Amino acid sequence: MITTFFANNLRYNKTNSLPQNRTNPITTLYPVNELFETIQGEGVYTGTPAIFLRLQGCPVGCPWCDTQHTWVKSADAEVDAQTMLSKTEPSSAWAELNAQQLLQLFTEQGFQAKHVVITGGEPAMYDLRELGEVLEQAGYQLQIETSGTFALQLTAATWVTVSPKLDMPGGYLVRPDCMQRANEIKHPIAMQKHIDALDNLLQRCPPRSEAIISLQPISQRPRATQLAIETCIARNWRLSVQLHKYLNIE
Repeated sequence: MITTFFANNLRYNKTNSLPQNRTNPITTLYPVNELFETIQGEGVYTGTPAIFLRLQGCPVGCPWCDTQHTWVKSADAEVDAQTMLSKTEPSSAWAELNAQQLLQLFTEQGFQAKHVVITGGEPAMYDLRELGEVLEQAGYQLQIETSGTFALQLTAATWVTVSPKLDMPGGYLVRPDCMQRANEIKHPIAMQKHIDALDNLLQRCPPRSEAIISLQPISQRPRATQLAIETCIARNWRLSVQLHKYLNIE
């Protein structure tokens, strides 16, 4: 199922790729699963008011993923924008919107935040340059949360958070170019073997020297949290604690 989905989205990306000529009309369409305003609860921007733009589709297959409803982009689940916005619980329903339509929704929804987090799913499956240009011109700052398994198509100003997914069921490898582009590397851990895997990745795909590295305990487990704290202190890394889950907000 995952393989079929990925093949379908390769065709989607090819059809909707952004032309090199930036004077062309807005044409790129994005499958939006959720759009809401909250507080960023992870990584460097923890505590920052943010608009979350969640895109549909991800073939990586992380076993602990808390948004598995975003994995498959099914034509049967496509809805209009208002239906997508009015969802009261997680679902695979998605609406197809372009950058200008999204910007208009920001205003209609009364969003005040100027930080936009593009997440998923795996948002790097899509060409995000057009979206970035439209939102940045309107005064927004963009951040992408990605597994690092797809080539990044972003504006130069987009903040890149790579949460590397290693040895996942989907079989995708973390890309060296994604690691090199990362502003921060946020790694979920539960056991020492996850730290060891990150060490191996950092050797194989070294990030730039100024990249921020943080560890994030999976599901707030006490043993994982203690291991993350001890490792962060020993290595002068940062701790990411998923503040939104402690606060019980989106």
